[in-house]
Amino acid sequence: MSNITTVGVDLAKNVIQVCVFYRNQVLSNTKMTPLKFTAWLASQKKSVVVFEACGTSNYWKRKATSLGHDARLISPKLVNSVRQNQKTDINDALAILQASMLPGIKFVSGKSIEQQQLQSILRMRELSVKQKTALNNQLSALLLEFNIRVTPRNGGLKGAIFGALEDAENGFTMTFRHALEQMWLQYLSSIEVINKFDDCLRDLLDENPECKKLTRLEGVGVINAINLYIAFSTDELGVFKDGKGAAACIGLTPIQHSSGGKAKLGTIGKHVKNSMLRSQLVTGAFTYVHQVSRRKARCQKDIWLQSLIERRGKKCAAVALANKTVRTAFSLLRNKTEYKAVRLNMAA
Repeated sequence: MSNITTVGVDLAKNVIQVCVFYRNQVLSNTKMTPLKFTAWLASQKKSVVVFEACGTSNYWKRKATSLGHDARLISPKLVNSVRQNQKTDINDALAILQASMLPGIKFVSGKSIEQQQLQSILRMRELSVKQKTALNNQLSALLLEFNIRVTPRNGGLKGAIFGALEDAENGFTMTFRHALEQMWLQYLSSIEVINKFDDCLRDLLDENPECKKLTRLEGVGVINAINLYIAFSTDELGVFKDGKGAAACIGLTPIQHSSGGKAKLGTIGKHVKNSMLRSQLVTGAFTYVHQVSRRKARCQKDIWLQSLIERRGKKCAAVALANKTVRTAFSLLRNKTEYKAVRLNMAA
């Protein structure tokens, strides 16, 4: 290892801090532009290049790998705990370098272009959903100021809007009616955008057999299948020894507070690395659990869920199913197998 050059790189929008370590000493810690850094990577001999996992880090990891380097990503939280002095670009690059040399360090897996595209569409869809919710809430609140209530009886938001526009005796001016109509059209436009994003996700799902087969799991639709596929990329599969570790990373196992040989297990915890993924998995699982609680069991997993519902309730059963879903998805992607539920003999 002493003959291998290790490079710690602190990424920013316009400048990149590069700290070079060779034979137990720091050779340089200089600032470069992105263009100059690309040329430097091309001229540099094969090295271990460590980036802090942040914006643009996936691109630079792929770039460094294509130029023959051993590129790795490291957790920002770990880098922050290692940094000794004030936060500057120079100290950050040095801390990235020092953190990468800790024994037993686990690096963050990078994402391919395909996975980044899937994740980007998901992020755009999430923003559109938030905007749609905000428009809905604002329209409902503004109408309530005029004592126009949005209820199922009057046709929901659409009925309340149309009723207000068509009512000639409510005192609304033509200018206000026009503004209200534009707000309603913007709300409809947000719904249309979300539907287009859903179409894009379904098209990409159909093009990827490995991702599509995850939809056969209970409580897993298009969004959850894509999320699981992104979370367990080819690089990420090598990070975890088994599905249990993958479920623990997502936050679907109890948090341990063990010491002195005594094991203490708490709740699954509120703060996790990917709270959105966990929330969506549990929501999908809860939908399936609710269905199972209202019908006869059709497979072995249904029997297990119905028994768990009786003992611990639907919420606990949903979390348990989400945990099992993650472990199953991990196994399917690692072993290249298909999911087949164990069906019950309904005739018996």
